[in-house]
Amino acid sequence: MNYIEQLISNRILVAGVASWASAQILKTITYAIVNHTLDIKRLLGDGGMPSAHSATVTAIAVATGFVAGFDTPVFAVAIMLAFIVMHDAMGVRLETGKQAKILNDMIKMVYDEDMTPEEKLKEFVGHTPLQVLGGFVLGIVVDIIIFVVMK
Repeated sequence: MNYIEQLISNRILVAGVASWASAQILKTITYAIVNHTLDIKRLLGDGGMPSAHSATVTAIAVATGFVAGFDTPVFAVAIMLAFIVMHDAMGVRLETGKQAKILNDMIKMVYDEDMTPEEKLKEFVGHTPLQVLGGFVLGIVVDIIIFVVMK
C-alpha cells in the first residue's frame, strides 16, 4: 500500500480533517447569514460558530476510541488533549480576541484613522462555550458518519 492510500484509509485522520472542513464551511455560512456578506477568508479563519478546533480534536479523540478502544492509553491521551484545546479556546484565546477588539478601537479613537487589515489585531481568535459545544457535537456527528461510510 502506498503512502497516499495509507493516509486516505486512516480513519482517525479522515475524521479529523472532515470535521475541520465541515466546521470551517459551516462557520463561513453562519458568518454570511449573520453579517449578510460572504467572507471567503472565514474558510480558514479562527473563531466563530462552530469551533473548528473543538470539532477536530473531538473527532480525533472519538475516532481514536473507535479504532484503538475507549479503554486504551492512546484514547486517554487524545481525550485529555481535546479537553485542554477546548478549554483553551474558551479561556485564553477568547480573552485575547476581546483584548484585540478593545485595542483596535482605542487605536482608531486615538489616531482617528482606520488601520489596514495587516495592522489590525485579530479579533476572531477564541470561542464562546456555545461555539465550543457546537464544534464538539459536530465532531461526534462527523465521526459517526465517517465510521459508517469507511466500515
